[in-house]
Amino acid sequence: MTRGARVFWTGFVLHFKNLSASPFMMVTAAIWPLVYATLAFLMFRATHQAPSLLYAALGAAVMGIWSTTATSAGGAIQQQRWLGILELLVGTPARLILVLAPITVAIAGIGVYSIATTLLWGRLLFGVPIHVLHPFLFAVAIPAAVLSIGMLGLVLASSFVLYRSASNLSQALEYPIWLITGMLIPLSLLPGWVHPLAWALAPTWGMRAVRRAAIGGDVGVPLLVCAALTVAYTVLAFLLLHHFERLARDRATLALT
Repeated sequence: MTRGARVFWTGFVLHFKNLSASPFMMVTAAIWPLVYATLAFLMFRATHQAPSLLYAALGAAVMGIWSTTATSAGGAIQQQRWLGILELLVGTPARLILVLAPITVAIAGIGVYSIATTLLWGRLLFGVPIHVLHPFLFAVAIPAAVLSIGMLGLVLASSFVLYRSASNLSQALEYPIWLITGMLIPLSLLPGWVHPLAWALAPTWGMRAVRRAAIGGDVGVPLLVCAALTVAYTVLAFLLLHHFERLARDRATLALT
């Protein structure tokens, strides 16, 4: 394992454990998605033209992952500033992206709790049949979707290094992104001008891969597009972090005061 991979993996495990011990994060990741799921189940049951309840369950679960990332990615970096260690993290020998990426990916990673609780909730209360057509591809699609959401969160979180109030941006984008990526509402029901925006967002393809692995359909293309966009997000995050780090150093805005 290379040095960069060790730094990323160690940071991911550390932050994943810390977040798993946080009552707030566990409520956000495991309990709040149940509200989404319940509303989705009730709406889908009210019409015969809606997709299956498993479709709704998976959408609500991934919505929980994105909501957790959107609301907490900036807060996690801001917390490093409040603790007075953001300057130390920026000054470490490792590149800044290797220090901050584990935070956002770990935040998205605890979203696996939302998948487990949402599917269990749907099964016990609404009788949702949990039958995955392609278990192996499903096991691959979930980490791909989580990683894509984590890297999108890193792109948004990169501005938090420079701007202390930038968390308002990610919170404002929470609902528009889960709406246009088809996490709950099929893209076919949205206006045509929304589709190009959805195609540029990796969670769209990650969500599509998860659903097709579970319900049926081609999984390869969504997985490949999701992976390609995740790589693009990584490059974009690297460039943004480098730029914002330089500006933060010039303006001395890393510290709280």
